[in-house]
Order: sequence, then C-alpha cells, then structure tokens
Amino acid sequence: MATTALTADSFMDTISSDGIVLVDFWASWCGPCRQFAPVFEAASESHEDITFTKVDTEAEQELAGGLQITSIPTLMAFRDGILLFNQPGALPATALEQVIDAVREVDMDEVRAEVAKQQAEQSENGDAPA
Repeated sequence: MATTALTADSFMDTISSDGIVLVDFWASWCGPCRQFAPVFEAASESHEDITFTKVDTEAEQELAGGLQITSIPTLMAFRDGILLFNQPGALPATALEQVIDAVREVDMDEVRAEVAKQQAEQSENGDAPA
C-alpha cells in the first residue's frame, strides 16, 4: 500500500478512522526527511493493514503549526483515533518496526479507560478538555 498525502481538510477524518494510522511530517528540503522516506514507503508495502500518510509541512503550514510540529521528520501514530506515539527524527527500519509492533500491542480498552478518566478529572476541575 502506498502512502497517502494528508491535508488540513483530510487530516481529522483520516486519523479518526478505526485501525492504525501513521503520519510522517516532512518537507522536500529536509535531508533526514528524504532519508526516512524510503524506510516509511517500504513499511507501507509490508503492512497493508496500516494507513501510511504524509503531511508536507511546507504546503500544510497551518496544520503542522496547529499540531506543534517543530522538528521534521516527525512521526505520529494513531490507533482508533487516539494518538499513541509522537516523535521527531528519522527512524531506521528496525525502529519503525518496533513502533508498529508496540502500537499493535496496545490494549485500547485500557487506553480508552485512561482517556475517559482524564476527561472526567478535567471536568471536575473545570479545565477545558485538551
């Protein structure tokens, strides 16, 4: 499966979908981004059950800024609409595979329970939800 380009218009719908979504934030002038691109593409070919996406930070500056992307490449991993991983830096293939394995192994029932608990605490404290 090839990677898909995300825009501000398609970002929320894509990351909110069921399953795993990996997002690579990159720019054409970025050397480490160009180094990571073939690693990301190769992983997309061997994990057809995962949605691999890319955000061009130059074309989507408002989206990247809103997500506080300050260093590229940055990789985010979402599962069932919940952010589980967010890290800048070009990963070698073995590290990317470790991230994928870790995201697959997460007990999403536990994660959803923790998210609900945090939201309840914020409501009790009068904090606005994040």
